[in-house]
Amino acid sequence: MAGATGPSLPPEGRGVKTTCAYCGVGCGIVATVTGDRQVAIAGDPEHPANRGRLCSKGTHLGETVGLEGRLLAPMIGRRRASWDKALDLVARRFRETIARHGPNSVAFYVSGQLLTEDYYVANKLMKGFIGSANIDTNSRLCMSSAVAGHSRAFGEDVVPASYDDLDAAELIVLVGSNTAWCHPIVYQRIRSACEAGAKLVVIDPRRTETAEEADLHLAIRPGSDVALMNGLLHWCRDAGAVDAAYLAAHVSVPEDFWGRTGEGSDLWSVARTCDVAPADLRRFFEMFAATPRTVTMFSQGVNQALAGTDQVNAILNVHLATGRIGKPGAAPFSITGQPNAMGGREVGGLASTLAAHRDFAEANRAAVQRFWASPTIAEKPGLKAVDLFRELGNGRIKALWVMATNPAVSMPDAGAVRAALAACPFVVVSDVVAETDTSVHAHVRLPAAAWGEKDGTVTNSDRTISRQRALFPLPGEAKPDWWIVKEVARRMGWGTAFAYDRPAEIWREHCRLSTYAPGDQRLFALPGQAAKGNADYEAMAPFRWGGTPFADGRYPTPDGRARLVPVVQKAVAPPLKDWPLTLNTGRYRDQWHTMTRTGLSPKLARHREEPLVEVHGDDAAREGLVDGGLARVRTPQEESLYRVRVSEAQRPGELFVPIHWTDRTASGGRTGLLPRPLVDPVSGQPGFKASPAAIAAVTCRWRGFLIVAGEGARPECLWATRVAVPAGVLWELAGDGDPAVLEAVLPKGARIEAADASRGTKRVAVLVDGRLVAALFVTETGLLPSRDWLIEQLGAAQAAPTVLAGRAPGVAVDRGPIVCACFDVGLKTIVSAIAAQGLADVAAIGAALGAGTNCGSCRPAIARILSQGATHAA
Repeated sequence: MAGATGPSLPPEGRGVKTTCAYCGVGCGIVATVTGDRQVAIAGDPEHPANRGRLCSKGTHLGETVGLEGRLLAPMIGRRRASWDKALDLVARRFRETIARHGPNSVAFYVSGQLLTEDYYVANKLMKGFIGSANIDTNSRLCMSSAVAGHSRAFGEDVVPASYDDLDAAELIVLVGSNTAWCHPIVYQRIRSACEAGAKLVVIDPRRTETAEEADLHLAIRPGSDVALMNGLLHWCRDAGAVDAAYLAAHVSVPEDFWGRTGEGSDLWSVARTCDVAPADLRRFFEMFAATPRTVTMFSQGVNQALAGTDQVNAILNVHLATGRIGKPGAAPFSITGQPNAMGGREVGGLASTLAAHRDFAEANRAAVQRFWASPTIAEKPGLKAVDLFRELGNGRIKALWVMATNPAVSMPDAGAVRAALAACPFVVVSDVVAETDTSVHAHVRLPAAAWGEKDGTVTNSDRTISRQRALFPLPGEAKPDWWIVKEVARRMGWGTAFAYDRPAEIWREHCRLSTYAPGDQRLFALPGQAAKGNADYEAMAPFRWGGTPFADGRYPTPDGRARLVPVVQKAVAPPLKDWPLTLNTGRYRDQWHTMTRTGLSPKLARHREEPLVEVHGDDAAREGLVDGGLARVRTPQEESLYRVRVSEAQRPGELFVPIHWTDRTASGGRTGLLPRPLVDPVSGQPGFKASPAAIAAVTCRWRGFLIVAGEGARPECLWATRVAVPAGVLWELAGDGDPAVLEAVLPKGARIEAADASRGTKRVAVLVDGRLVAALFVTETGLLPSRDWLIEQLGAAQAAPTVLAGRAPGVAVDRGPIVCACFDVGLKTIVSAIAAQGLADVAAIGAALGAGTNCGSCRPAIARILSQGATHAA
């Protein structure tokens, strides 16, 4: 078996500049290895994306680099195998499937967690050598509508903005983005701009933490974005804010454009469609029309819709028509979700593109095939994610390779996805984690490198390319993703074309392809990079490709002009009799995707420990829901259980649930089961934001919790949610059967117990050599103590005598729910400090406690505590 030249590793104690593993902001990190699988994390003050700041997730990356749950050797079925045997099997089964059923009978489903070099090799193998375009990425789920909208308007998928534009903006409009939680470092730049005088408008059905700090919040009806933006466009035209000279020189305007977009665009009609107050709508329109330096940032609330591409183009239309593009502080700005979603777009990781921002036009196919010297080339776009798994279920896809993602959790109608995976004749999963909801269906599992072991490049939301560098040696038999793919390609007979020994070689080839066959209109190109040697690659500093796109008014279209796209508002469906509510899905502040990484961090676990369904008080009262109780959310696809949170931040008639929990971490909260498998007709992106739904209260006989050292087994009961804690795991529990069955998962050791039959309460502690190894507290009608002190007892040399009381001897200090994950500050700590020290603003609380002074994502929550009192938890 051919080896791979591994990256040089830093000596212990020396800082290494690398890039964060999480969102598309692409923050730079200085990582200092401090021991075996231990690393200190700090923001890189020289990185242009974050200038030294990190959010709570990036700050606590050091808690996620251990080997708990890692896949460390190839597996065939449930048995360990050698790399040679596993790779030979994968290559043979793919070859046989292609020979018998054709190249379109196989597929790759890849991920924005891959580095650009990984993505490049996978795309090359599938499109240039297998000869199919059936390679799609989980980025399809988060930003493909932006890709399609950019391509329709500009002729190419180009984000025409940078983070520097926020510094120059006088008005920032956030559409469908809880930026304070999902992109905290971007939000800090927005707040800095606001402190310098810029205004902030947030357009979001929910009153999120971001919306609470806005100058104006428009809580529009889900799916009414096109009406809003068309109304804004025509307001600008009537107000004289449309740049007629720019349109005449640089933009193609269809003859019927103004007529088609003008229907229902008057202020009153738009207010009625969007369900917002006309006065608020007028204020937004006037602010926008009067402020040339405007940046409009949009994210999943725009993209994850059945008309997502039209919604993107409605935003782009406004910026093109008013000439607010290609200028400092004036641009539409798509902010992506994953660390390398952009790198995947650049190499062709989407089924709808070929490579290097090229489509499947005959000239492009010929050029790429010539460059790769490949025996074939994909003839047309392949299956996009939802269609790919539908065809898997229909039996047309016979062999599937899933890389670095968990579609059994993240895809819409995930129950059908699971059934399709289970029925597929051959499934390969290359991943970091040994057991995921997807990998249980794999015939072959291949151990991949994780963050801290990877070596390559990523591209962030504003086109900045940065290096991700290895900190640790590859554990066990893990290998880089690019190496795994090239070894399969070699065994399929294409060794010469995949003779890579290091990621720098792949990078140079990618750069050469970006500039190959000059003369086309593409902006994406990496000139000069292909000539750099290995040492230059190792030392690469962050750089942004493309400069300031469209500053000269030229666009990558045949005539050099942008295009206004006439989009119209589709009717927003009224509530259905059996499904009277609208379900929205999204992220929590301190968690990431399916928690395979963030779920390892005790600090990140404490902000939102359980999956909550957020519901307006009117809906809660009508359905008999109680704050803190349980409820079952149903859609036509499936159902799942959630903890209830009554919140006035929700619009009446709408629900919100998080996307992160899996079968590995909870008995409920399985959000992927619920959305419809319906997609935008242009982009193929699923509509996660507006599924018809119903909700019903679930009554439990008892509730409780289990704290156990190490990992332990999951308790079997109606409600069980895993929470990482120092030295072990906390399980939040509730059920309607006999709670005595929970004792089966307690570890061996000496037991001490207490019971109160009148309250249906039982408490059990398990000790080994005097140390606490487990504590089970259950009650039907009594109170449960705070978990914090018992969690601390797991690490104590000797269990306290009051362990069954659940608190230390004397007066116990309860810090309350965690507000600031960066500095581990609780609600009650903040409230006490406010009262004792007379703290009057967020800055004063930061100075006293540190809360809010790192990533700042908790600043809206702190402001709410100050304004509304301690009863409003963060």
